[in-house]
This record gives sequence, structure tokens and C-alpha cells, in this order.
Amino acid sequence: MDNKRIDIIVPCYNEEQNIEVLYEAVQAVETQIAQSGEYRDSYDFSYIFIDDGSTDGTLEQIKRIADRGAEELTAVKYISFSRNFGKEAAIFAGLKASVKGTKGGRPADLAVLIDADLQHPPQLIEEMLKKMEETDCDSVAARRVSRKGEPKIRSAFARLFYKLMNRYCEIEIVDGAVDFRLMAHRMVKAIAEMPETQRFSKGIFAWVGFDTEWIEFENVKRLSGESKWTVWSLTKYAIDGFIDFADSPLKFAGAFGGIIAAGSALYFIIEIIKTIVMGKDTPGYASTICLILFFGGVIIAILGLIGEYIGRMYLETKGRPVYVEKESNIEE
Repeated sequence: MDNKRIDIIVPCYNEEQNIEVLYEAVQAVETQIAQSGEYRDSYDFSYIFIDDGSTDGTLEQIKRIADRGAEELTAVKYISFSRNFGKEAAIFAGLKASVKGTKGGRPADLAVLIDADLQHPPQLIEEMLKKMEETDCDSVAARRVSRKGEPKIRSAFARLFYKLMNRYCEIEIVDGAVDFRLMAHRMVKAIAEMPETQRFSKGIFAWVGFDTEWIEFENVKRLSGESKWTVWSLTKYAIDGFIDFADSPLKFAGAFGGIIAAGSALYFIIEIIKTIVMGKDTPGYASTICLILFFGGVIIAILGLIGEYIGRMYLETKGRPVYVEKESNIEE
């Protein structure tokens, strides 16, 4: 029986200093699996690096690894984008490449999605494979059990995000879940076939279903360099994820509008009764202006919310690709 082939999918953006270390760390795990354990000599590793429009020497490092892989008879493939399209696009490209396979070869049986900065410990891959073999699940995912070393405000907002997602969306995302996961081919295929351009992978992983087991790990600092995630980009990412998988804000806007309309009608009736019983009352200029400004702001906010949804629909109807490939060594 042929060995199972595993694609190690690595999205990269300005990770010049980390690529080589990650590759050697995963190779060490591969050697460990091949030489010991219950499932030794059962897997063949290959690599798919996605250069997300890096501006440093990331692509050159990947090409060196690909050349070295050819000498060591290890399949190292790469895709380089024409510009920075974001991590979600890089994940999608890697999963698509894994599903399609390469010329003269079959698609991978399994795929491991892992970050290039070594915040996802490569040694967990062996544990993931063991758990998948034992449980016959479709995916083994990692979740952080602590946010040690992370700013407290950022941690608080992250926990709030997970609570809101799980309460108001049709999916459930495990608190602390990261993109680091092992997936069977059928799950990878389901994800790669989703055509949406506005992508939120954590939500997509949950939406496609399939049996998932979880592995916990402590938060790990980046090997080198700085995180590409700023406060603004994380906030935008959270908003994108919430809007992509929840229509509850629209329902809330409709309900709020209904409450305001009912309250206005009741107030109008009360004023009529007061006028009939007590006569004309002196109108309050300040209160009128405050009410006008308040409801005007509410209307503008609701229109802005609706505009967000319409804008996403507009972008989806354009049918633009999720990314544009500049170069690759993958022969389809």
C-alpha cells in the first residue's frame, strides 16, 4: 500500500528570516515520524509555500529550498502572488494546489496548514497524525489555551469576538482556534470549492463541518520579525468574519427600527391626548433638536450597516479571482 502524501501548506508574507528554520523543523518532524512510532514509514511529506507578495527576500529563500528539495528528492512547490492579497488568499491558493495535485502526481491525501513564523509548533504535526489515525476524524485542529505575551486589551477583544461569533452566527468557532490544522483530502476539497472572494477561513473551517478533534498548546512567540497584524487589521478581520457569517446585524437594525416606530406612534397618541385634555403645550426646541440628531444618527448608522452587506454583494458579483499568480513551479 502506498504511503499517504501530506502537503505542508505555508502562507508567507515577509518571512525571509523564518522560512529556512521552519522547513528544517518540519523535516525533523518528518524524520522522527519515519524512524519511530506506530506509523513510521507511512507518510511522504511535500511542501507548498505561498509567497503573498513579499517585499523582502522571502521568495528567493523559498526558491533555494525548492532547489535543495529537488536534490533531496523532496517535493517543494511554491506560488508567488503579483501583490499582497492577504493571508486568506494565500490559504486558499495552498489548499487549491493541494487538491489539484501536480503534473504526474496524485492530489495529497492530507494537508497541514501552518504559519511560517513558528508560532505554530511543528512538533504537533506528529500528534495530529496520531490523533487522526486513532479517531478516524477529518481534521485535527490546534487551539491556544493561553494568550501569554499578548497585550491584555487584544486578548480581551479576541475573547469578545469569539463570544459574539458563537452567539449570533450560524457557526461555532472554538475560543483560541488558530489556522494550524491537519485536514483530510475531502475536507480540503470542500473548502477549495467554495467560490467566495471575501474569505474568513476560521468560519469556513467550521461551516463545512466534518469531524474535528482539537489539540491544545501554549502560546508561542514569533521566531523573528514582527507580526503583520496591526490593531486596525485585526479589527477589520474581526468585522469581516462577523459580517461574512452573520445576518443578525440586519435583523437587529430591522427590530430596532420597528421599536422606534412603535415608540413614536405611542408618543404621538399620548401627545394628542394631552393636547385634548390639557390644551396646547409649549414645544421644547432643545428636546426636538436632540431627537432629530439622535434618530438621524441612527438612520445613518443603519444605512452604513446595510451598505456593508451590499458592498460585499457587489464585490462578489464582480467575479474577480481571490488572487493573481505571478509565478509558480507547480505544473498542473
